[in-house]
Amino acid sequence: MNWNNYIKSFQSYLKIERGLSKNTVANYTFDLERLCAFLLESNISVAPEKISEETIQQFVYSVSKEVNARSQARIISGLKSFFSYLIFEDYRSDNPMELIEAPRVGRKLPDTLSLEDVDNLIAAIDLSTPEGERNRAILETLYGCGLRVSEITTLKISDLFFDEGFIKITGKGNKQRFVPVAKSTQKYIELYKDTIRNHMSIVKGAEDTLFLNRRGKQLTRAMIFTIIKNLAVAINLQKNISPHTLRHSFATHLLENGADLRSIQMMLGHESITTTEIYVHLDRKHLTQIINTFHPRKV
Repeated sequence: MNWNNYIKSFQSYLKIERGLSKNTVANYTFDLERLCAFLLESNISVAPEKISEETIQQFVYSVSKEVNARSQARIISGLKSFFSYLIFEDYRSDNPMELIEAPRVGRKLPDTLSLEDVDNLIAAIDLSTPEGERNRAILETLYGCGLRVSEITTLKISDLFFDEGFIKITGKGNKQRFVPVAKSTQKYIELYKDTIRNHMSIVKGAEDTLFLNRRGKQLTRAMIFTIIKNLAVAINLQKNISPHTLRHSFATHLLENGADLRSIQMMLGHESITTTEIYVHLDRKHLTQIINTFHPRKV
């Protein structure tokens, strides 16, 4: 069994048993292919079940010259998962990554927007075009529900449960969650759906997709990025923003206004509360307010 066969087997494991997203699987695969390229360039012929810690260490050292600490840590993490999988499948009895330490990287705090920034972005949308109504509905939904960009592009009409006040979201690993949707967000979605989308020629297979491009197809992630980047330029916003910035802002503004972390975790679809806790670092004012309000010795 050569490296390619092992990698394909690992990909299937990640998709089917771990339920990881296509992007995550692609990243794991890229890192393994990078290791294979290193072995080829170094004239090292060794199978995955026989590769030694020393050889892996040589690879990690070579990679450290080309990528930053965060990327290096991700590569090491991916390789550890791969060799753990080989042990799980009885191809190896040890993990050559066990003693290889990843560089320490600080947790990167996400960029956020103020409420004024969000309002200015939405106000900059040209509503004289059909795409304008769609773009307003997209931004209102991204910010109003805290969605990932992949979740907004795949949102279905059949996922809208407005009578109950929720939308159904299919997130990472095809995990589903119900997210509350405000009446104002519902209004902009309905306006786009009833006045713009209903009059479009829709391609086969996209009949249930909510947000469409002008050709009646599902919007791409890249198109959402472009829409937001162009709006940022239009208002001269001096921040490097993306669709994820609206998701971060959603969580931060909820926390600032008194929402608890557990509720935010459920709405964002974070598997671990640790991931959600990053937002605590963004709002130290909120922590001071908690002490002043609830601590018995606050006076």
